[in-house]
Amino acid sequence: MSTYVVVGLQFGDEGKGKITDVLSAKSDYVVRYQGGHNAGHTVYVGEDKFVLHLLPSGVLQSQGKCIIGSGVVVYPQSFLDEVASLESRGITTEHIFIDRRAHIIMPYHVLLDTYREEAAGKDSIGTTKRGIGPCYEDKVARVGIRAIDLLNPEVLKEKLEINLKIKNTLFEKLFDKPALDFEEIYTQYLAYGEQIKHRIIDAVVEVNDAIDANKTVLFEGAQALMLDIDYGTYPYVTSSSPSTGGVCVGAGVAPTKLQNLIGVSKAYCTRVGNGPFPTELDNEIGEHIRKIGHEFGASTGRPRRCGWIDLVALRHACRINGITHLVITKLDVLSGFEKIKVCTAYQTEDGEIKKNFTASTTKLEQYKPVYEELDGWNEDICGINLFNELPQKAQDYIHFIEEYLGIEVYLVSVGPDRSQNIIRKELF
Repeated sequence: MSTYVVVGLQFGDEGKGKITDVLSAKSDYVVRYQGGHNAGHTVYVGEDKFVLHLLPSGVLQSQGKCIIGSGVVVYPQSFLDEVASLESRGITTEHIFIDRRAHIIMPYHVLLDTYREEAAGKDSIGTTKRGIGPCYEDKVARVGIRAIDLLNPEVLKEKLEINLKIKNTLFEKLFDKPALDFEEIYTQYLAYGEQIKHRIIDAVVEVNDAIDANKTVLFEGAQALMLDIDYGTYPYVTSSSPSTGGVCVGAGVAPTKLQNLIGVSKAYCTRVGNGPFPTELDNEIGEHIRKIGHEFGASTGRPRRCGWIDLVALRHACRINGITHLVITKLDVLSGFEKIKVCTAYQTEDGEIKKNFTASTTKLEQYKPVYEELDGWNEDICGINLFNELPQKAQDYIHFIEEYLGIEVYLVSVGPDRSQNIIRKELF
């Protein structure tokens, strides 16, 4: 049995796509287990840049199967567009499949997401308006349409009629928007079913059989723990669980079958959208990090909010995920700082020091970070591939993180290309 899980430990955009791409070269299966096309995983291969949203990031290197698991919500047009984009660049997509249980994003999900955000105004969550949340709502409400339903015209018809009756009432009565046409959507989604029917499989059986046969299976999450529906900065979160535990429900795999739990964090921290961010640098330092780190959302292009690394939140994320191996990305972005700050605690309004993450978003917005200041380094580290060749201050920074979290950093990324890594310990 040889399984690996790659998860984000901050607010997303930590570089999970690159790490999955690197590990996928030796994987028999790569399985995406949650989220939707609201994700943005960027992979650089030489001078070529690939931005993946719905497809597993292992699609570029994996010689085995790449599977979109049952916990993912699938927008068929996005799926087809990504497949076509890869094929136009000479990359095969014959190894990409969708679990038959995966829920399908419908046009009314996208509109409902958009109308809600517009109505909320300044109190909006900051979603990508791609229908992810409303699709998960229908899943939990037991009225969702699944991939297998696209292959059964009668089932699709019945479910669509029921859903449109409710959604159109909302659009017309609550949002003062036009109703959607049944025939148009029904015809469109039947056509989607025809286009992807050869890719719809029972992935639960296949993935579990592969694990039992000692195949190497790599599980990939989207977003990150601080956006987890239960353990993130609720309500400014995504609608699924990006945690290692999410693998079990999102791919149909028992927890006893998960071995190497790999957590990815930037050497600093970023966030897209609204919500508390204790270490945010809304100043020239944050702008410098954004510029050097090219911190703009892969899915939306929105500028990311930037700040120092938050070890309180990071320990919270590592604890819940049970991380066994840590990855630190974008260490190169911190080159040139005379001093680098690291958040090791929070201070409340009345001066109390908090060393544990809080479930209260309201309180978190009021907390001030307590920093320790470390010496920076000036050297360009992008071409280094051995840890002991890093500047001593860069090594000290990594050691500080390790000591605080009690977890070994097994890989340090020093650039966007898949080759720009310092691998301190081979996993397989």
